[in-house]
Amino acid sequence: MAGGKLSPRQKMINLMYLIFIAMLALNMSKEVLSAFGLMNERLNESNQSAELRIKSFVENLNLKAEEQPEKFGLMKSKGEALDKLAKDFDNYIADLKEKMKASVDNPEEYESMDKGDFLDEYFFKGGKLKPEGEAFKNQIITFREGIVNLLGDDKGMEAVLKTVKEKFATDDVKRGAGTVEWLDHNYKGFPLVASLTKMTQLQADIKTTESEILSNMLQGTLSNELSMTNYTTIMETTKSAYFNGEQFDGEIVLGRTDASTKPSRVELTLDGRALTENQYTVEGGKVKLNIGTGSVGEHSIQGTLFFSQDGEEIPVPVKSSFATVSKPNAATISADKMNVVYRGVQNPMTISFAGIPDNKVTASAPGLSRKSGSRYIMNAQGISGREVTINVTGVLPDGGKVSDNAKFRIKDLPKPTGTVRGESGAVKMQRNSLEISTIGAQFDDFDFELPLRVTGFKFKVPGQPTISVSGSKLDSRAKSVLRKAKRGSDVTIFDIQAKASGVSILLKKVSPIIVELTN
Repeated sequence: MAGGKLSPRQKMINLMYLIFIAMLALNMSKEVLSAFGLMNERLNESNQSAELRIKSFVENLNLKAEEQPEKFGLMKSKGEALDKLAKDFDNYIADLKEKMKASVDNPEEYESMDKGDFLDEYFFKGGKLKPEGEAFKNQIITFREGIVNLLGDDKGMEAVLKTVKEKFATDDVKRGAGTVEWLDHNYKGFPLVASLTKMTQLQADIKTTESEILSNMLQGTLSNELSMTNYTTIMETTKSAYFNGEQFDGEIVLGRTDASTKPSRVELTLDGRALTENQYTVEGGKVKLNIGTGSVGEHSIQGTLFFSQDGEEIPVPVKSSFATVSKPNAATISADKMNVVYRGVQNPMTISFAGIPDNKVTASAPGLSRKSGSRYIMNAQGISGREVTINVTGVLPDGGKVSDNAKFRIKDLPKPTGTVRGESGAVKMQRNSLEISTIGAQFDDFDFELPLRVTGFKFKVPGQPTISVSGSKLDSRAKSVLRKAKRGSDVTIFDIQAKASGVSILLKKVSPIIVELTN
């Protein structure tokens, strides 16, 4: 258009074209500048709404952390650190924007903000960044790396962290065959209103990032709360023990077990008595009772657990029970056909029903009496037959009754055995030892402690008359015939009369003793 020789007319036409193009460009620039200004206003309005949402979220998070520190404590500390990073960066940009607007007469006349002088002089000097430019980049880097350090160990935040790194990147930018410094590429030479809008957009990115992170943190907590790994199955029954033949009415339900489900207050009673704080502990979302099982029988636990929710206490009723049974301390071992009681002695017996307290068990039979609890005494002396039947009845927790019985054979006391010097049967003994020995009687292999007292016996030396002795020692007549016995003679002690203390029945005949004299 400017080449070659042109006529004055052509030169005039060309000049008019240039003026026309310049006028078009000028009008387009004003429209674009106004568009940037309107965009900046919309972003400011959006940022104000986002700020209110974030403020409400943080306040709610603080309230939750006060009510349930185990569940929301870590989230609160991360949220506070995140909020500080965002506010520090946002305040820095807000201060910079004020400086940018102060460089023009009327910051609301966007068409007049077509120059980029302010930031060009504020950030750059020649081809290098000024300290103010470095400070701006450092603000971005501090925010970005602060987020990475805060959430780097959270697997659920990987997508958010990737977005943060992209939005707040400050690496050099490719331009053509080379690269341009990031701040130079984004802010140098741009109209002031465009840079102002970019700053507002950066504030929007900060708030969007904070809101997204807080939302993901809460979503993760709710996901963990709803996770089935935080539940266990619980069997609910109308009573704690069942007997053979009953209809089982158990119901399987889900119960929360995570440590965050912690009651703010516990009010429980055991059999109507209030539990103190040292009688229970809260562990892993469970209220663990630190109490003894108490006496045998049914025990009731009732009360209320209170949980904090949105500043209010939500009551959860508790109604449960458990049964205490007697602790087994011996196995029940019985030999067939060996159920035996003896006449003339106090036969001790243990009578009980498994799972039923002793005070709910009754036993009856001739000669049977109760000592205490499950201990009984059977006295079969007055029973004429050879068998006795013991009937037992137990009362169940629901009021029902169960019964059983057992037959026992009745036997007389076994035959006693005579003794001299504690020995029985055939005994070798010196003559003088026999003279001073005591004649006794005992039950061999008998489990009852039943001492026998000898009241008389007969004494026979070969070739000599039989001597009847009263008492348990040789008298003078017996000693006299003993002296006439020859060495190696068998002296017989027989017809031994014995009595048992406290027993009025007649004992069987006592076995004799044969003493071989050794001198």
